Amino acid sequence: MKYFNNIIETIGNTPLVRLNKVNDSNALVLAKVETFNPGHSIKDRMALKMIEDAEKDGKIKPGGTIIEGTSGNTGMGLAITAIQKGYKCIFTLSDKQSKEKMDILRAVGAEVLVCPTDVEPDDPRSYYSVARRLSQEIPNSWYVNQYDNPSNAIAHYESTGPEIWEQTDGKITHLVVGVGTGGTISGTAKYLKEQNPEIKIWGVDTYGSVFKKYHETGEFDEKEIYSYITEGIGEDILPENVDFSIIDRFEKVTDKDGAIMARRLSREEGIMVGYSAGSAVEAINQMKGELSSKDVVVVIFHDHGTRYVGKLFNNDWMKKQGFL
Repeated sequence: MKYFNNIIETIGNTPLVRLNKVNDSNALVLAKVETFNPGHSIKDRMALKMIEDAEKDGKIKPGGTIIEGTSGNTGMGLAITAIQKGYKCIFTLSDKQSKEKMDILRAVGAEVLVCPTDVEPDDPRSYYSVARRLSQEIPNSWYVNQYDNPSNAIAHYESTGPEIWEQTDGKITHLVVGVGTGGTISGTAKYLKEQNPEIKIWGVDTYGSVFKKYHETGEFDEKEIYSYITEGIGEDILPENVDFSIIDRFEKVTDKDGAIMARRLSREEGIMVGYSAGSAVEAINQMKGELSSKDVVVVIFHDHGTRYVGKLFNNDWMKKQGFL
């Protein structure tokens, strides 16, 4: 008989799928569809790795509480792993995250605390600060801190990178990734660049985030920071997991263009994915002039569109934002 002993054994080995209708470039564009993970996002990979490394280091003990600030997907990965290992979970989310994300986390037994988006990262009300404070107040708890936790990037160096290299038979020329915590792009790129230093690494950013200007100038410009609707990518901080030296360039995508492309992926490719996937494909189309028919582009599809049914895939919400 062929079966898995528990759900976390099914993490990884996700498929590459060719994009046919939404690709405006001459390149072969292949989506790494991470929705096939049990928690329906790429974050399952690093959630498992971070917990297992914390266990080895004695940072969390049996019956402990896992605490993290999340946009939703890391929380899901942590929660399904915690269920198997007997931990409790408390997650802080910013109020811009979709209701679906919050409901899904509660459905897998996590306690969810909603914090305001429009505050400084070091404000005591921010979802970063609340998570950090709770970890200091609650006995036998562990603050994951995915932004600076090295196990985040290591997970992708050990799994995502090798999978892409093997699946493309080493023919990949470009990796395109939406950047949030930085673990996915940094870990995956590190492995791929070790195999072939000529592979181009393109990070996808959003307007209202500091990444692109910081990468190009070395300046952390607070004037770049303002509220945006795109979920899962962009930051108003510089996470330690973002290895700017390994990223060749950043491309910014508007909230509207990312949302519309995510809807197109669902309707034209039959692949229902979230905001960051739409932004990543739009970025490829914006940079199509730099691609040729000889290029093999792998783009990461981070999470499933069911996380955004009340937003991206809701016409009333789209009209309210001025996107339709």
